[in-house]
Amino acid sequence: MNQIRYLLFLLPLAFCGAAAQTKTDTLAGPVTLEQCIRYALKNQPGVQQSLLDEEITERDIRASLAGWLPQVSGDANLSHYLKRPTTLFNGQPVQIQPSYSSLFGVEANQSIFSTGLVLASKASRFTREQSRQNTELTRIATVTDVSKAYYNILTSQEQLRILDEDILRLEKQLKDSYAQYQAGIADKTDYQRATITLNGARAQKKTTAESLNYKYAYLKQLIGLSPQTPIQLAVRSTGMEQEMLLDTLQALNYDNRVEIRQLRTRQQLLALNTSYYRYGFLPEVSAFVNYNLSYQNNRFQDLYSTKYPNSQAGLTLSIPIFTGTRRLQNLRRAELQERRMELDLVDTRNAVNTEYQTAIASYRSNLNEWKTYQANVALARDVYNTIKLQYNEGIKTFLEVTIAESDLRTAEISYLNALYSVLSSKLDVQKASGTLPVNP
Repeated sequence: MNQIRYLLFLLPLAFCGAAAQTKTDTLAGPVTLEQCIRYALKNQPGVQQSLLDEEITERDIRASLAGWLPQVSGDANLSHYLKRPTTLFNGQPVQIQPSYSSLFGVEANQSIFSTGLVLASKASRFTREQSRQNTELTRIATVTDVSKAYYNILTSQEQLRILDEDILRLEKQLKDSYAQYQAGIADKTDYQRATITLNGARAQKKTTAESLNYKYAYLKQLIGLSPQTPIQLAVRSTGMEQEMLLDTLQALNYDNRVEIRQLRTRQQLLALNTSYYRYGFLPEVSAFVNYNLSYQNNRFQDLYSTKYPNSQAGLTLSIPIFTGTRRLQNLRRAELQERRMELDLVDTRNAVNTEYQTAIASYRSNLNEWKTYQANVALARDVYNTIKLQYNEGIKTFLEVTIAESDLRTAEISYLNALYSVLSSKLDVQKASGTLPVNP
């Protein structure tokens, strides 16, 4: 009875814990970039495949090292001579072998020294490291792609907000120009221009809104979210502005790039492979022990009536004496592969440096454009407000108001595009320098 009460007490706690775990694994409510990245690193199929590849690699390593453990096998046979062999004994033909024979045996082998097993033991650490580096490379690509897709959606959402504000201004301008036309103050071209501009803004808003559909679909694909599951982003452009700054004076450290570390891991594996062929002349030593039950009789029904057990233990020494220069050719091939890997490392370092310099130049250029468009937005807004007041006083024409309003909209959208370019190029710089955080 006490046990039942204890279980009933624990049941709500377990339910709460499961609910909390479910909440952690889902994306409920407006989500931040960090939440999207965290969800992607857990649910994105590419990341999951990399983790499965790590497990597969671990199983391969354990399988290759299993040769150090005793190998036990058993066998059995049953044979019948259709015609018994004849042996000469003192000049007389004698049939010694029985008509029926059977054998049940068990044998255990233990490897004592093997160059192949020694290589597998030394290479296991580097093989695991190589598998982890492949997973890290996948995580870096996932974080980069998810971040860019997230910022792209935020940029489009801000563009929609700007277009909504622009449409409100244009609708008021259309209403005012039409009222002036009805009153005989202005001709019909003013409100016709206002209608054309308003229709263009509405069409641009429709295009931007439609583009959000595939951008959301792409983001869901990147993070491993079901297409039917809705998602809402949390941060506005002010949040993006706070994330755009980057230290461009930091020196490039090649060891931060996982691609460089991958090549060095492969260098270690190739060095082990070379040493394997270099010491391939060493013998392989193993120990064995067996136990057999032998049965022999000339009559099948009496075959298993008497058993003749035997057992044996010993050592096996296998020495490669001549392999037709195969070992030497493999050794030369392994040495050439090491030299080729050194050139791969040099070429990759040069490529990393070029990628980093390109990313830095792009970031600085985009940052300068962002600052320029930021100043242009303030100027365009001031110009629009001034011309609008002058138009209301009858000093400026409606065409000048339309041009000022168009300049303001263009400056605001260009500012947002520049902001996205800065954030995207910042991610490229972090990726090129190997400093992109992959554990938010």
